[in-house]
Amino acid sequence: MNHAHLLISQSKKIALSDVIAEVKKSSSKWIKTKGNNYKHFHWQDGYGAFSVGQLQVKDVKKYIAEQKIKHHTRTFENEFRAFLKKYEIEYDERYIWD
Repeated sequence: MNHAHLLISQSKKIALSDVIAEVKKSSSKWIKTKGNNYKHFHWQDGYGAFSVGQLQVKDVKKYIAEQKIKHHTRTFENEFRAFLKKYEIEYDERYIWD
């Protein structure tokens, strides 16, 4: 696995970058307790975030639940590019992967 999908309810009082930093920090500490295979684990520097309305939550939950199946036919990179295209977000390939 090279990425994770999260569905969160975002507080107006906490910056998204702070939430992501805490998730990465806590999960890195946890995964490193799972054995030597994970001792060099680290998250990439960046992240992608998309907001959804309450009416889309059910669809997002289904989408996340089906990730293992989807990634048999589509890579994470292609999936992310498709999101950017669908939501008309301009990007430069040089800056979205590290």
